[in-house]
Amino acid sequence: MRIRLRRFTLTAVALLTAATALPAAASPAQGRPEQRPSHGGLSAVIRYTEYGIPHILAGSYADLGFGTGWAQAADQVCTLADGFVTVRGERARYFGADAPSDPALSSAARNLAGDLYFRGVREAGTVERLLATPEPAGPSRAAKDLMRGFAAGYNAWLKRNRITDPACRNAAWVRPVTTLDVATRGYALAVLGGQGRGVDGITAARPPTTTTEVAPDAERTARAARELFAAESADMGSNAVAFSGATTADRRGLLLGNPHYPWQGGRRFWQSQQTIPGHLDVSGGSLLGTATISIGHNAHVAWSHTVATGVTLNLHQLTLDPVYPTVYVVDGRRERMTQRHVTVAVEDGPPVTRTQWWTRYGPVVTSLGASVPLPWTTTTAYALNDPNAVNLRASDTALGFSRARGTDDVLAALRRTQGLPWVNTIAADSRGHSLFTQSQVLPRVTDELAGRCSTPLGQVTYPSSGLAVLDGSRGDCALGRDADAVQPGIFGPARMPVLKDAPYAENSNDSAWLANAERPLTGYERVFGNVGTARSMRTRGALEDVAAMAGRGRLTVRDLQAQQFADRVPAGDLAAADAAKACAALPGGTAAGSDGKAVDVSEACRVLAGWDRTMDTSSRGALLFDRFWRKLTATVPAARLWKVPFSAADPVRTPHTLDTTAPGFATALADTAAELRAAGITLDSRLGEHQVVVRKGQRIAVPGGTESLGVWNKVEPVWDPASGYTEVSTGSSYIQAVGWDGSPCPVARTLLSYSQSSNPHSAHLADQTRLFSGEKWVTSRFCEKDIRSSPALRVVVVRERR
Repeated sequence: MRIRLRRFTLTAVALLTAATALPAAASPAQGRPEQRPSHGGLSAVIRYTEYGIPHILAGSYADLGFGTGWAQAADQVCTLADGFVTVRGERARYFGADAPSDPALSSAARNLAGDLYFRGVREAGTVERLLATPEPAGPSRAAKDLMRGFAAGYNAWLKRNRITDPACRNAAWVRPVTTLDVATRGYALAVLGGQGRGVDGITAARPPTTTTEVAPDAERTARAARELFAAESADMGSNAVAFSGATTADRRGLLLGNPHYPWQGGRRFWQSQQTIPGHLDVSGGSLLGTATISIGHNAHVAWSHTVATGVTLNLHQLTLDPVYPTVYVVDGRRERMTQRHVTVAVEDGPPVTRTQWWTRYGPVVTSLGASVPLPWTTTTAYALNDPNAVNLRASDTALGFSRARGTDDVLAALRRTQGLPWVNTIAADSRGHSLFTQSQVLPRVTDELAGRCSTPLGQVTYPSSGLAVLDGSRGDCALGRDADAVQPGIFGPARMPVLKDAPYAENSNDSAWLANAERPLTGYERVFGNVGTARSMRTRGALEDVAAMAGRGRLTVRDLQAQQFADRVPAGDLAAADAAKACAALPGGTAAGSDGKAVDVSEACRVLAGWDRTMDTSSRGALLFDRFWRKLTATVPAARLWKVPFSAADPVRTPHTLDTTAPGFATALADTAAELRAAGITLDSRLGEHQVVVRKGQRIAVPGGTESLGVWNKVEPVWDPASGYTEVSTGSSYIQAVGWDGSPCPVARTLLSYSQSSNPHSAHLADQTRLFSGEKWVTSRFCEKDIRSSPALRVVVVRERR
């Protein structure tokens, strides 16, 4: 249905730019032909306010997708085009087979592996089948219309605009896209934690050529798997807290969302408001290349996500025919693996063809990342099951949130669509409700099934990391189906951890156990996460902060803003005083570095003692403690770091009391002092003098700190030994503090830390980054009167020319 826009009186400026010729599109690589770009008479009104934030007004979902695709291309055409090259399986063709791959959309180390995987997906018709699947198992018409419109909007922008970004100006790989390209990008995001994590192992899998048997070391594999899943949560983490009306000044809910995502590349957020009058009105951040709001708010409810601890894949250990290693046995019957012969084009070389091997459980995989080997021998192979490989429902989950009128509707959307692959959801609403839920698509591995069907390897990996390795030779070890699940082999909504209407509900990438420390969640299966184990420093600090806030009560949006930029360092509160005291007691004020040389650390002792325990840009001593803490925690095992160990009875406050007698303590001090002096950095420098990003030659100070420090405002800066930190890899991204005051308009403050555009010629390359540096916010213009009153208002009508 199309909705007329005549009810709005707008001063519109038609976009009449001359069309520029696109580079000639090279013929597709061998395999399934590409669809032609979408066509149709679509249109939208885009109203830009401060900081280049577009408010997209449309008459249908296809029109809304059109306006979104256009506006995203205007800000991020090169990043978008680069991602479309990835999901088409053409990176080796344009950038070289051995060049590092696109980390935003898979774990492939090199372009060739990523291309082999995505061409395989394309040639198998995987995404086409999902698009054709009826809802609720498949995407709705509205979701497909959004994808179709996005492709058309992106193409229309390309046709009528000259690219100024040097990252892809005049590049042959910038081409029109299809609905399939847009859907495949969504598919790539869905399988990031499953097949996406195993791309190298899927594309490198080869039948054994010798009879040598090399079984993986169970303890080493379990440790590597635990570290692999923990590292992803730390690198791509988040914080979010919802407060119920019991804690707020006006008895309405509050939400602070602080996702930690990459600052570069295709997993950046992009900010907008989307409106179809009478049907949809939502504001927030979208992951690039997607047409829905990923994290945001409407007039009634606000939500955010955090990367969850659920393990989104499992392995089936195959028993092979002793003569034919591509034949496996299930219940005594032989089954032949299916071959996928995939060919990709390669720059300056002939096409490369490889074979992938697939089973009833999924593809054969010989590794997860670089650290978890899964050797294919003459007797054993491993198949990867990824339930999100049949999940193209995330857009419908997002639409459900966007149309929700409260947290109950958010929960209902999750139960109806079951579309979120790897995140938790935290929400609050204008009626004072709060919500936490770990409603994600996970393989239906119950503790009972794991106990009955785990192989010897799985008996170690499952308790340790949640990675199940099941006996693939037994039919009774199939995952089964929950009656309320939208697809076979996943948990139904009734099994998901849920916490409703707690005074606060918080998550910082640990399991659901302590979403509220006073109301622990238990009883869920191990694959969701652990219970009764030590929490991260960031979780501990966050729980201390939000519990204290809830205890004070009468909270407002300003309290959320203060929490975001408090920049308190929980590790510093626990360890800095003891470190300074032990430092001052070192004989002669010196310590031996890792190279054996004596280093004067007396000044470091004084700086640590006087440090304010924050990672604010003005803080003196923050950089010193940051570099010291990194070195200490990298060399001293966690079991030796603290005198008082973890206790499940006191999980927020333990472990504590730094053990300064641990080997490596004095060495870390010496190495830190030497490192800073070698870079020409005084030990008492302000953090903002050396923790910076550079935009157009200007240094912009960045507040916040690394994962191990436990800072809410997390950033992961990149160290340059010559000058300090000069870039941020991941960290605080689309931040929102949302509440309500009884008026029709929500009280919302937002911030996109890295700004809307990565084009160095854009006015919005770093404008919000400077706000982030100064710990300032954007006042959300959600209601019509606020949009129209913006002093920066610029109105553009965009149309698809037939």
